[in-house]
Amino acid sequence: MSIAKNRYWILRHGKSIPNERGLIVSSMENGTRPEFQLAPDGVHQAQLAAQLFQKELEAKNIPLAHLRICYSPFSRTRHTANVVASFFNLPLDGPQCKVIEDLRERYFGPSFELLSHDKYEEIWDIDEKDPLVGPEGGESVKDVAGRLARAMASIESEFEGCAILVVSHGDPLQILQAIMHAANQHKEPTYNDLASILKEVQVAPILSQHRKYALQTGELRAII
Repeated sequence: MSIAKNRYWILRHGKSIPNERGLIVSSMENGTRPEFQLAPDGVHQAQLAAQLFQKELEAKNIPLAHLRICYSPFSRTRHTANVVASFFNLPLDGPQCKVIEDLRERYFGPSFELLSHDKYEEIWDIDEKDPLVGPEGGESVKDVAGRLARAMASIESEFEGCAILVVSHGDPLQILQAIMHAANQHKEPTYNDLASILKEVQVAPILSQHRKYALQTGELRAII
């Protein structure tokens, strides 16, 4: 028996202008700036992901009417979602697409914002020591897991029997996979709803595994 009412795929945004510039752009204020959308390579990656997703839907006989695209409000994820939605002839502001703030990028804090990607190593060290503690002024792995669980609960309460494409960012999608994988492995759960199970699996041994679920930019992956 599935723990979810829908089928889920995840898509990390295509290569973005911050990726090209080697910049950490993680705050809502900076992330939604129009100049931080996809680079030309990223648009191409999003188009390829849309083609691959179409093949997966066809292979599983899932009609287009059952497709839903849920995406982070950041410019790079909105741009990615728009490329995919356009491929399926869906309007981004239509009923089959939904922006969800809880899918936003992990905020790494003021000490890292707009600095070089090289600084990520310091964040990975913090995560490895304790996923319940984040960089100063930023979000911990646990903080992000909490809001992703909330996003999943919201999607599950709104849709049923749909193919959901979640368009988000590297760290959030790694964390989402870690908790979804654990929820799927949950033997004889005390609860039978996804929200409660996801709450139960947000513990350090599970959260500290998130980096093994890394995605390349523009990578599509089925998760449940």
